[in-house]
Amino acid sequence: MNQQPNTLAHNDDLEWMTPLLRGIFEIQDVTMGARNGMATRLRGRFLVPSDRAYRTLAPAFAAHERTLMLRREKGQDVILGLAWVNRPAPNNHWLPAILALLSVASILGTYLLSYSMEELTWAAARAGLSQAAQFTVALVIVLLAHEMGHYLAARRLGLAVTLPYLIPFPMSPFGTMGAVIRMKDIPPNKRAMLLTGAAGPLAGLVVTLPLLIVGLLLSEVRPLPTTGSYMVEGNSLLYLCLKYLVHGQWLPSATHDLFMHPLAFASWAGLLVTSFNLIPAGQLDGGHIAYAWLGSKARYLTWGVIAVLAGLGFVWPGWFLWAGLIFVLARNQQEPLDGITPLKRREIAIAIGLLIVLVLTFTPVPLRFIN
Repeated sequence: MNQQPNTLAHNDDLEWMTPLLRGIFEIQDVTMGARNGMATRLRGRFLVPSDRAYRTLAPAFAAHERTLMLRREKGQDVILGLAWVNRPAPNNHWLPAILALLSVASILGTYLLSYSMEELTWAAARAGLSQAAQFTVALVIVLLAHEMGHYLAARRLGLAVTLPYLIPFPMSPFGTMGAVIRMKDIPPNKRAMLLTGAAGPLAGLVVTLPLLIVGLLLSEVRPLPTTGSYMVEGNSLLYLCLKYLVHGQWLPSATHDLFMHPLAFASWAGLLVTSFNLIPAGQLDGGHIAYAWLGSKARYLTWGVIAVLAGLGFVWPGWFLWAGLIFVLARNQQEPLDGITPLKRREIAIAIGLLIVLVLTFTPVPLRFIN
């Protein structure tokens, strides 16, 4: 986000704000130079619905090189005229392409070395290349579907965003740390914040579930190994039930488990990514959805989530890392420009639906290594 400051004095702001606000906002108190000298703050009450006020006032504020923000503080409505405007820089097309190529190589190499090669020879690599390629293509499709959901929703809402960035990480079990997309605009309201955050997990699920069902059909149920070491993927409620529907038994059992086809493994990873992103805290998709629904009260939910994840860390150590990341990222919670207008019922239904998706896809112990 490229914030262009305007250091002109704010004393002239009231000259154009006062007639503009007539019939829209009753001014009770004015603070010049708020927010470290970068804003004019007006306290009072709206005379019209806040969403209508924002639509009316935002273009006029922008014409005066001000960014409009609406807040509610201690029971009072607040208008902030910030002395900067956001002018997003053009997207970088080279970096996403380079990271995509590196990620494909990292995912392919990780699968070959970790899952499809019994020995480090060229012959073994050639034999395992087909499985590695299937896993790589499926996982990249799942990750891009998730991020393109965010991208298309943001563009439809008129928000500037970057292209998706795939993140190569050969030391992870999948060869990648997933994908990200950066918002270059501030969401205008809670609705835009909700829909942009929700679009990624929903788009990811639309692609992941058919791939997972096909992958499960191609997978085999076999006896558990009696020697050596192997990895066992964790169960979410959704994954557990889909295995039962496809193979007619709860897996793993005491003696058997599902030996995943590469498509199943990639799709399972997609469900895991969905659940991680839907954790309702910080800068995660779930954090944006929670803030859009609960407003500033979402910070209490964030602290609760951190405590729960820290507790789960004694079951699976990876949750300690997630708790730490959320603790760091939660300090800079994104807020919409119009922080007053609440969500409508159908939008709250979307938030509740995604909370249910989190419950269905959450995997307490994602991976276990058995010796």
